[in-house]
Amino acid sequence: MLRFSKTGRLLCFALAVLLLLSSCSTPRQDADWIWSAGFVLTMDPSRRILEDGAVVVRGERIIAVGRRADLERSYRAARRIHVSEAVIAPGLINAHTHAAMSLLRGLADDLALQDWLEKYIFPVEAKFVSPDFVRAGTRLACLEMALGGVTTFADMYYYEDAVAEATRECGLRGVLGETILNFPAPDAPDFQRALDYTERFIRRYRGDPLIVPAVAPHALYTNSEESLRGSRALANRYGVPLLTHLAETRQEWDQAMARFGKSPVAAFEQLGLFEGPTLAAHCVWVDEVDLRILSRRGVGVAHCPSSNMKLASGVAPVTKMLAAGIPVGLGTDGPAGSNNDFNLFEEMDLAAKLQKVSTGDPRALPAIQAVEMATLTGARALGMDSEIGSLEPGKRADMILIRLDAAHAVPLFNLYSQLVYALKSSDVEHVMVNGRLIVHSGRMLTLNSR
Repeated sequence: MLRFSKTGRLLCFALAVLLLLSSCSTPRQDADWIWSAGFVLTMDPSRRILEDGAVVVRGERIIAVGRRADLERSYRAARRIHVSEAVIAPGLINAHTHAAMSLLRGLADDLALQDWLEKYIFPVEAKFVSPDFVRAGTRLACLEMALGGVTTFADMYYYEDAVAEATRECGLRGVLGETILNFPAPDAPDFQRALDYTERFIRRYRGDPLIVPAVAPHALYTNSEESLRGSRALANRYGVPLLTHLAETRQEWDQAMARFGKSPVAAFEQLGLFEGPTLAAHCVWVDEVDLRILSRRGVGVAHCPSSNMKLASGVAPVTKMLAAGIPVGLGTDGPAGSNNDFNLFEEMDLAAKLQKVSTGDPRALPAIQAVEMATLTGARALGMDSEIGSLEPGKRADMILIRLDAAHAVPLFNLYSQLVYALKSSDVEHVMVNGRLIVHSGRMLTLNSR
C-alpha cells in the first residue's frame, strides 16, 4: 500500500486547493488591443480621469475602461501599447473643414471673406479643381489631421466622392457634405445637378462605417430659396445631416436683413432649413433671439476661432451658446485664407482665450469646456455622441495617446489645462480610428507621408 509522509500529504492537499481555485477563477477574455498610460481622460458623464488606466478594444469598439491592473487581470490581447508618461483621450473632432483646400494653403491671406472668396478662391477653384485635385488635397489634409490627433472631421467641398475615397484610405471618420451653390461649381453647372450628384453620393455611402454623407448648401448668400429648400428636402429624404455656413460676417447679416427682413438664423428657420439635423459653421453674428432659435431647433454649431480672427469676422458668443444648451464643437475651417492649418490643439487654446478677452471674464470657457468642445460636445454637434466623443464601453474605438514628457508639458497640475494651454499636436504619439491603428509612434501607417 502506497503511503505518503505528512509533508507529502500537505503538498498534495495544497496542490489540490490550487487546482480547485484555478478551475473556479474567471478566465481572461480575449481582446484585440489594450492601451494603457499614466492617465485616461474618459470624457464620460462623470468626466473621470483614471490614473494608471487602460482601454480595451475588441473589433471596432471599446469593451472596457478602467484601472490597468484590473483590466489586465480580466483581458488578454496580443497587441498592446503602454506609455507611462502619457494620456489616452478620445479622438479629436474637427467640426468644420474644407479639406482639399490644403492645396491652396497660403494662396491669398490677410483679406476679408468676400474679397477672398470672390476675387481668389472661386476663380481658382473654377479653373483647377478636379477629382484628382480633391483627392490629393484631402490626402494631405487627412495626413495632417491624423498626425495631430483628429479622428473625425466634417467637410464641405466639391467632388465629395473623391474626399470620401481619400478619407477611407487614410482611415479617418468623415461627415462629408457636397457643396450646393446657386451658380456653377467645379463639379456641377447648376444647383439641381449638384443635388443629383449629392443624392448619388448619399446612396453610395449611406451605412458606411467611416463615412456619413451630408448635404451642404454653402450659405444663405450663395443660394436661392429653391436650392436651400431642395437641400433640406434631400437631406430629410435620406435622413442625413445638413451642413452650412451661417451668420459668419456682418455683411451676411446686412444682406439677410435686406433680402428677408430677418437675421440669417431667422431666415434659415423661415425657410425650413432647421427641420432636421443641422450643423452650422461660425454663428458669429447672432443675437438672443437667434440663440433661442438654434437651441429650440437643436442646431449644432462649429466654432472656428482661428478663421474668425484671421478674417476679422468677429467673436462668436460661445459661452452664451453653451449656456443655452446649444452643442458647440470646434473647427479649423481653412486651410486656405481663413486658416492655414488643421491644428485642433490651437483651436482649443484660442477658443478659451477669445471668450475670456471678449467677455472680460477670465473664468469664461474654462479649459474643461474647451476639451469638451473638441471631443464629446463636438460629437453632439454632429449628432454622433452615442458613437464617439468619449471613452466608454460600447462606443467606437476612436482614441489617441498624447505624450506628457516634453519640456513644455511638465510639470503637470491640471490635465485639462495642460491639454488646452500647453500641449501641441506634435505631442500625439498614437491614433486609433474604429479599432484600427492609423498612427504609431508619430508615423502614419495608412498613407505615405514622404
